[in-house]
This record gives sequence, C-alpha cells and structure tokens, in this order.
Amino acid sequence: MLDQLRLEDVLFLDIETVPGTSDYNQLPEKMQKLWDKKAAIIGRNEPDLSPEELYPRAGIYAEFGKIVCISCGFVSGNAFRVKSYYGDDEAVLLQDFASLLNRSYSGQRYLLCGHNSKEFDIPYIARRMLVNGLKLPEILNIAGKKPWEVRHLDTMDLWKFGDYKHYTSLELLAAIFDIPTPKDDIDGSQVGDVYWKEKDLQRIAIYCEKDVFTTAQLLRRYLGMPLLKQEFMLRV
Repeated sequence: MLDQLRLEDVLFLDIETVPGTSDYNQLPEKMQKLWDKKAAIIGRNEPDLSPEELYPRAGIYAEFGKIVCISCGFVSGNAFRVKSYYGDDEAVLLQDFASLLNRSYSGQRYLLCGHNSKEFDIPYIARRMLVNGLKLPEILNIAGKKPWEVRHLDTMDLWKFGDYKHYTSLELLAAIFDIPTPKDDIDGSQVGDVYWKEKDLQRIAIYCEKDVFTTAQLLRRYLGMPLLKQEFMLRV
C-alpha cells in the first residue's frame, strides 16, 4: 500500500477521550454496577484500588467514556492543515466529523491514518457513533470487508512488521526518528482532569493536533521523506 500512497489522499487523525462523567459518584446506579464489574477485571493486579479510584481510567473504554476532541490533518500543497472537532456535546462533534468523511473521504482512493488507530481511535469513534445513533461513514464501516479493502493505515501497526506483541508509543518513535515531541504540555493521562476540572477544551485540542502532526511526520519518515517544518502546520 505504501509504494502507491499519495499523502494528499490521507486523512490523519487522533482523538481525546474522557470518562463519561466527572467522577464515579455521578454515574447512574446501573452504570456504577457495570463499572464495578469492569474495574474488577482491569484492577486485578491492583487489588488495593477501589472501582471509584480506578474510574479515571474509564475514558479509554467506549462503553464508559466519551470523545471530547477529534483532530484531523491533511496535506494541502506545501502545507499541512489541521482541524479539530471538539466540545461537550459528543453527538455534535461526531456528526460534524462524519459529515467531513462523507463529503471528502468517500471512495477507495482515501485512507485514514493514526497511531494505534486500528486498535483505539477508529473502533472508539465507530462505537460512539453507534451509541449516539449516527450512521457510520463508508470509510469507517468495515463490516464484511476483506483486509485489503479496509482503508486504514496505522503508524504503530506499520512499525510492528508482524510482531503483534509489540507496542511502541508515538513519543518513543518520534524520539528515535528525531521528530520534535508532541508531549511538551500534557499527556493522555491528564486529559480527563484538563476537561473535567480545568474545563480547557482548547488546550486539549492543541495537544491533539500536535499528535496528528507528529503522526504525519512519522509516516513521512517511513516513506523516506523529509520532515515538514513546524510553521507548515496551519489550523483551519
């Protein structure tokens, strides 16, 4: 796929997610009980932590979390343009993102690309769209498709070279490829607090956009292409 890749046909993306409520006690009783069951599994190696103490991790599970930002990036001439869909109303930002995909990224020539996106970002987006009663855009709807028909690129998956036990963070790959780090402000573990306590969605969006730009830079390294200069990243 890479030998025929046109970067102009790739939409780079990253998402930021948070627990669905500000804390465990805000969960409806039914969801508290279901989280207790989930916490018993994810906390089995940390028996001293209660379900309430584990709840800040709920954002990584689509059943208990929500998306607060989707950042996208695309090559446009000599520039790399980024746009973020973010807000408190998940249904609205997902509908706006779906409209972008339906309008501009429908058809076999287009691809979605993220870091660990096959395991996290894309399934999470698809699940939350269904929860919010939205129809999946064609590029996200992989049901019944053969592997070579799925138009998803994953910079972590490409780095594995078939080693399915291997996980490598975007931050580490950026370091070894001499790409400026995107983790110069917050990291993923802090997004929940920045959202629920600081109410700073703009800060989250900027952080997410940096990850998108870094993912694009990493793919360029894989392709043997020079890095884009930071000033070529333009917000739209």
